[in-house]
Amino acid sequence: MTRTGMVLILAAALSPLASFALDISNRYRSPRNPERKVRASTELIVLHTTEAPARSSLNKLSDRGEAHFCVTEEGSVYAIVDRDREAFHAGRSMWNGKEDVDKFSIGIECVGYHDKPMSSVQLTAVRELVKYLQKMYRIPDERVVCHSHVAYGSPNKWQKRRHRGRKRCGMLFAMPSVRRILQLKARPAFDADTRKGRLTVGDPYLQGVLYGKTDTMVGKCGRAAPASEKAGVSRWIASVLGTAKSAETAKTTKAAGTTKPAVSAKPEASGAPKSIAQLKVQGYVIKGTVSKTVSASKIAGGKWNAPDTYYTIRDKVFSGNTIDDAHIEKGMCVWMKK
Repeated sequence: MTRTGMVLILAAALSPLASFALDISNRYRSPRNPERKVRASTELIVLHTTEAPARSSLNKLSDRGEAHFCVTEEGSVYAIVDRDREAFHAGRSMWNGKEDVDKFSIGIECVGYHDKPMSSVQLTAVRELVKYLQKMYRIPDERVVCHSHVAYGSPNKWQKRRHRGRKRCGMLFAMPSVRRILQLKARPAFDADTRKGRLTVGDPYLQGVLYGKTDTMVGKCGRAAPASEKAGVSRWIASVLGTAKSAETAKTTKAAGTTKPAVSAKPEASGAPKSIAQLKVQGYVIKGTVSKTVSASKIAGGKWNAPDTYYTIRDKVFSGNTIDDAHIEKGMCVWMKK
């Protein structure tokens, strides 16, 4: 990208919700692409929140092919799974009687949390990506939903029937104040699946957010990023330039027939653990391993999806509040505090 292009993007990003140059990177394109089916239809755009920082989220999404796109806090947009293929982003899901929403939807992960504000840089990127996809697939505003709209839970000891309320993921995207920022003029008026008795309401508060007047983001979203909008965009530009530089270095290294040795970092004792070594340093131990007969909930009980419960497999670490129960794999180790 030229310096002129960078200046244009910087100018657009510094003007809250102004015209935005949408730049989509393939840096985290998923290796799962070839094995994913092409969707027969596209009826929904589903917005998610990662509930985790960008780097760990992008690695997880790419490794497992769990979204079509991911938008970071700095407004970077990464393509994960080809937009016409199925991405395993919705898990156990239902929309208007149709199950397995992955088969007819596009999933966009947004780095952030379901109950915390997002800056104008990120929301501008989300808005432009959504508009681009809406135009391409002719999707009306009311069919731009959040994961909470479609996720549902199986019967368990707390809920006797199948129920809406398994996830609060992406919840803020149902709030009127946020949808106005995204220039979405309509939202789903009611839950057809609870109205028809296919599901029960398992989370009354969430129901009030999705279809009522509960809006905790009024006046909070769309502001400058905590370290200022300019700093956020500068970090984004640095990451784009760094990506290009890394690609060029890798190309040169490959041509020279050399490889750069891996660097072993000392595990940090604080912050969210990103490796098995860090889990051990922070006092986590393996409570059990998921198998055909042993479920995650059997090992961790009601804390199976808690933020301080972790899962590991193939040297990857996932926190409980970011993992989807429909995709918990056999062989996953469940880590909890001693």
